[in-house]
Amino acid sequence: MKITYHGHSVVKIETGGKTILIDPFITGNGLTDLKDEEVKPDVIMVTHGHGDHVGDTIQLAKANDSLVIANDELSTYLSWQGLRVHGMHIGGSYQFDFGKVKLTPAFHGTGLQTENKEIIYCGMPAGILFTAEGKTIYHAGDTALFSDMKLIGDRHSIDVAFLPIGDNYTMGPEDAAYAAKLLGAKTIVPMHYNTFPVIQQDPQEFILLLEHNNGKILNPGEGIEL
Repeated sequence: MKITYHGHSVVKIETGGKTILIDPFITGNGLTDLKDEEVKPDVIMVTHGHGDHVGDTIQLAKANDSLVIANDELSTYLSWQGLRVHGMHIGGSYQFDFGKVKLTPAFHGTGLQTENKEIIYCGMPAGILFTAEGKTIYHAGDTALFSDMKLIGDRHSIDVAFLPIGDNYTMGPEDAAYAAKLLGAKTIVPMHYNTFPVIQQDPQEFILLLEHNNGKILNPGEGIEL
């Protein structure tokens, strides 16, 4: 299994001959190394209904007949755009042929903004636990620190956890470091920082806050083999 970080909250997982893309914010993402025409995802997973996470889901899914996995409200909305979807909700899991997906809580907002200055409600935000080849990856989505992260860590042996550190909209470095302690993941990777001025952070400072020296900074395009 190969896991690659592509800036902001974009994570690619390659396993069992399948390519899975989480939160494919490509267009307008000044930090990503990806280009829409070069990405061929079999599966797209979306944590919540904000533009910088739904991103290029519609274009990519239509071009590649990708299966889109998201909470039920967001997946229903995306199905109305002609996409092939699988709706889920927090606490639920499903065994796909490419791996097991479980949605976890995430404390954040949700809603897609229209050109008519309307907001389309997109269900509850989520984190994603993905398990395949005996390995588990946790993508926290956009979230605040919450104490039940300890339950997530107690119930699942997490190999790699992607945690937002940008502050303002999500956890900042200090809270994310405490989240890492609760989760007990083998490797912690910071995400959701430096894309916009309001979420500027030094990831090295976050790494130094981790108790177990288990942080890894990934530049866009860099990955981890499990």
